[in-house]
Amino acid sequence: MKEILSRYIPERALVPAFELIVKYNVHLKIVNERVTRHGDYRKMPNGQHQITVNASLNQYRFLITLIHEIAHLVAFEKYGRYIKPHGVEWKRTFQQLMVPYIIPQIFPQKLLPVLANHFKNPRASSDTDEKLSLALKQFDPVNDKNYIFELPLGSTFRLYNGKIFKKGNKRVKRYECVEISTGRIYLFNPNAEVELLH
Repeated sequence: MKEILSRYIPERALVPAFELIVKYNVHLKIVNERVTRHGDYRKMPNGQHQITVNASLNQYRFLITLIHEIAHLVAFEKYGRYIKPHGVEWKRTFQQLMVPYIIPQIFPQKLLPVLANHFKNPRASSDTDEKLSLALKQFDPVNDKNYIFELPLGSTFRLYNGKIFKKGNKRVKRYECVEISTGRIYLFNPNAEVELLH
């Protein structure tokens, strides 16, 4: 497992991350990309802790996602199963687990201030933090996708499932977008990756 993990995270993060996996008896599954999430945690009926992480993530996003999911496990074990999944207990746990990794030996210097800012109050997904999402995207393989917040108002875009939408106004945190074929309005996370059509 350690050898496999070494392909997905920064070299200097390998030993401490592997120690966490062993300590909490995690069954780590590295899976093909799921568009709706980077990773997840679940306690299996046999009591084993299973964490899945997308294989397609760059090494920095993979590490953050892995620690995010381990934080769920640790928070549930420490505070009980009835806490909010991304509540104060999880945030505190995620911060504590992540701090040892936010160093220049693991993350590039230009990412460190963005990470430090994010971990003052971590969110349910790193994708909902626009600055962190953009900073991490620099390390992704080049693709033809854009974030919704980057698109001009009124532009049309295609989702991974082929559906086409027109970008509307921002409503609090999300963008109202109209599905062209049905006229129905959907709310999109600003950091959803889409293909700009025009």
